[in-house]
Amino acid sequence: MEKEIPSTSFMKFTGHAFLEELRKTNNPLLAMFKVERSSRDYQFWQRNSLPIIMYNRKILEQKLDYTHYNPLQAHWNLVADPNDYYYSSCSFYEWGDNKFNWLTHYMDVF
Repeated sequence: MEKEIPSTSFMKFTGHAFLEELRKTNNPLLAMFKVERSSRDYQFWQRNSLPIIMYNRKILEQKLDYTHYNPLQAHWNLVADPNDYYYSSCSFYEWGDNKFNWLTHYMDVF
């Protein structure tokens, strides 16, 4: 049986990865995540997020599709193709893009 990784570990890891990437590329998007808190300078995740357990492949793929297609929603209108959203893993799955070298394919673990 595999060890379950708490959502806080995922959020901490990805938050640090986002911060490092945005600083490294000197991306102006970083300013959108600036917060006035004594505990942190930037916040990438909601404080009270509700983790969703991915208990099977169908649920995982449903949530992954939602995440990949969210930037196309009318209220965001960030890109026309989900592969074009820089901060998405969609191009990793669709094209094999490895711009985020810490990503692994969910089928390698699930």
